[in-house]
Amino acid sequence: MDIQTLQKHILTLATIEETGAPMVSCYFNLENGLPAAWGVFDERVRWLRNSLPASQLESFERALLRIEARLAAGFQTESLGAAVFARDGDGDYFLDLEFRVPLPSWTTVNSTPSIYHLVELKDTYDRFVVVLVNERSTRILEVHLGSVTEVAWTKRPALRERAGSGWGRDQYQSHRPERNHQFANDVVRFVDEVMSAGGYTHLFLAGTPRMTATIREALPKRLVSKLIEVLPASANTRTSGVVAATLASFVEQEQQESLAAVDRLRKSSHGLGVAGSAASLQALKCRQVDLLVMATEYRPEPAWKCTGCDIAAVQKARPSTCPNCGRSTIRELDVREELVRLAEVAGCGVEIVHDSETLIRLGGVGCVLRYLSPDAYTGAVA
Repeated sequence: MDIQTLQKHILTLATIEETGAPMVSCYFNLENGLPAAWGVFDERVRWLRNSLPASQLESFERALLRIEARLAAGFQTESLGAAVFARDGDGDYFLDLEFRVPLPSWTTVNSTPSIYHLVELKDTYDRFVVVLVNERSTRILEVHLGSVTEVAWTKRPALRERAGSGWGRDQYQSHRPERNHQFANDVVRFVDEVMSAGGYTHLFLAGTPRMTATIREALPKRLVSKLIEVLPASANTRTSGVVAATLASFVEQEQQESLAAVDRLRKSSHGLGVAGSAASLQALKCRQVDLLVMATEYRPEPAWKCTGCDIAAVQKARPSTCPNCGRSTIRELDVREELVRLAEVAGCGVEIVHDSETLIRLGGVGCVLRYLSPDAYTGAVA
């Protein structure tokens, strides 16, 4: 699956209309096989059955039948993670997704889909380009969420054939550097086109030392700034091994960029940064946010939402009726899910950050703003 397709699915899930029927959101880690993932799923389902209101159990069970049928069909051998969303009855809905990278095992029931883990997956793995080059060939790979698309495979010019058909040794040796230089320029030109067309911001080189050095020297500054690492790979190295190495390096790079986003939040000047659940929620509802920054350890405070007038409150006791519209359409609000949902609908950036004490001290979540509203936020970052 490519990143654009995942983005479309996330936006659909983020904007799906609530109904009276429960939405079941399931994530499966397939690293140890489907039976192990299914066992975790069954254990979680037993707990959910005991916690759901009786009015939702029938719809829940019918949705489970569809999910279990999907599990029984199995997943592709290469898949390390999967997500399934199902709702039965009013607003019937079903979606299943497979990925070449792992997901955590988790199942939840709510009035809306749980999309946090998809957003985290998109942020962590995203997309990049790999140039795999050796003396015999050059391969240009697009990697989206661990899945590989081969854009081009180019054989090297057969200079040795020319040396045996009328070329003298001196003529061959003097022509070889020129041909290598031209070949490198052709490869770089094509890579530049691929990265520009696809909006890629990360590049890897992999291959034999001499050839990667040749391509590296031909890169213009705009591509050098996007180059993450040069990795060794022989002509016999399998593509899967190269992709695994680049994925590991990419995840490390993503973590560094996430920590840079925390620093950007901390240094936001003139009040263009807010921290904490309530302030972040308000900024997102006002569509002021440029970047949502959230810690993986973020565990928000209890909150509620009125589905009648769409107001929400954090750290306040859940009322029986809405203080704004007087309706009894009050439900519990998963603040983490609501924050990423609003961010995806607004089209702003999302950074999921691991192991940041600075972000934890700020409340686990914050937003870099596009502009400041007339009203000051109590959670403004100094």
